[in-house]
Amino acid sequence: MPSPSRLWGSASKRLPGGRIGFPTGGSTFLWLLNKEVRELITSRAWWVLLVAMGPLVGVSFLSAMRTYAEVSGLNGTSAGVGEALSPLIGVWAPTFSAAELAAVFLLPFVAIRVVAGDRQSGALKLEMQQGMPPFARMAAKAMVLMAGWLVAMLPPLSAVPLWKSYGGAVYPPELITLTAGHLLNGGLTIALAAAMAAITEHPSTAAILTLSMTVGTWILDFFGAIEGGWWERAAGYTPAAMVAEFQHGLVRLDTVLIAAALIGTGLALAAVWMGLGMAVSRRVYRSAVIGLIAAGAILASMHVQASWDTSEARGNSFPEADERALAKIRGPLQIEAHLAPEDPRRLELEHRALSKLRRAMPDVQVRYFSGTSIGLFEQTRAGYGEIWYELGGRKTMSRATTAEGVLEAIYSLAGVAPPPETDDDVFRGHPLAVPATGAGALFYGFWPGLFLAGAVLIRRRFR
Repeated sequence: MPSPSRLWGSASKRLPGGRIGFPTGGSTFLWLLNKEVRELITSRAWWVLLVAMGPLVGVSFLSAMRTYAEVSGLNGTSAGVGEALSPLIGVWAPTFSAAELAAVFLLPFVAIRVVAGDRQSGALKLEMQQGMPPFARMAAKAMVLMAGWLVAMLPPLSAVPLWKSYGGAVYPPELITLTAGHLLNGGLTIALAAAMAAITEHPSTAAILTLSMTVGTWILDFFGAIEGGWWERAAGYTPAAMVAEFQHGLVRLDTVLIAAALIGTGLALAAVWMGLGMAVSRRVYRSAVIGLIAAGAILASMHVQASWDTSEARGNSFPEADERALAKIRGPLQIEAHLAPEDPRRLELEHRALSKLRRAMPDVQVRYFSGTSIGLFEQTRAGYGEIWYELGGRKTMSRATTAEGVLEAIYSLAGVAPPPETDDDVFRGHPLAVPATGAGALFYGFWPGLFLAGAVLIRRRFR
């Protein structure tokens, strides 16, 4: 590891008594940013992340392109099937999934290296001599780490002009949403890893705790799928669930606010535990206060209902004519679905109808009832599979789990004539039966070679 003085360069100077002098005034934070940049670019973990991103994206992009082209009619498959294809789901979501994988297994080590490096090298004590606030130090580290994560996003972003060169259609809003979702996911990883690195004494312990927390969110997803109820609602705010929404072009304000609250909480905890001169009891007290504030912010954010569908196919929304008709229906709508959490019909009902209905009608209450988790032996029980709708004192029952069946039941209760269907409501898709020419050279050759060359040159300079 390079010494602190080597990393700081000309930003510091020797004072009488052997102390290291620091800039004062407005230049202090800029000096701190410069120092953190040097820490990042000399980190082996960051260069490993950059080198690995090219092949990871290459595997995902080439596989997605091959499937997309074949469904679109390449090599004699059924031409015309691709008319229903969306590049967001068929290409961009799997391509950018490499960033999700890197955020789980590679990015935490980069963040831990940057945060814990000061403590190991002794730079933290030197910074504390100058009275630099812990929150300023943590803010500088977070900004540099996010910039480093943005550099790591260059390989998946390079797939966009490559796809465009093949003749593929690009819809900027959904791509911006997808990129923002992965940047937000990276921010969550950085905040968690920073907090663990600041609290623990050794980087390896911080890495184990960070991965344990990540696996814990996967367990929460599992319990949500099995148990339903509050488990299912909590699982909707895990990083995996958040990324899945952005991959489908859906931006929910409550999810964004909760993610921002978690990021702020992680960075605040890291700043508190970076104050080595503070008593442990005081740091625990401040951490408890931060936790209470975060809990309040998360609970308040869960009641925010604003959302935006940025996908070109409007896959998260009903047709616009139906949304206008639903917006005119007054009164709370109560839905009781007698379906087990693992029943495929419940999954279809939730994702193809009710999730869209909640966005179109804010005053919707949905309750699920079942005696078991899988519902296998409930099929013969009276009432199982029924979906009851209640609006304005009137009730109706249906067993249809499709979006059309749900809308039909609501319109019949409200006494509203269904709007006529038009061809404008149908998304025709963007089929592209073209092989991914040159993609292998870009992702398996250019990006790894570029980052390897950069690592050698920069590390040689700071050796």
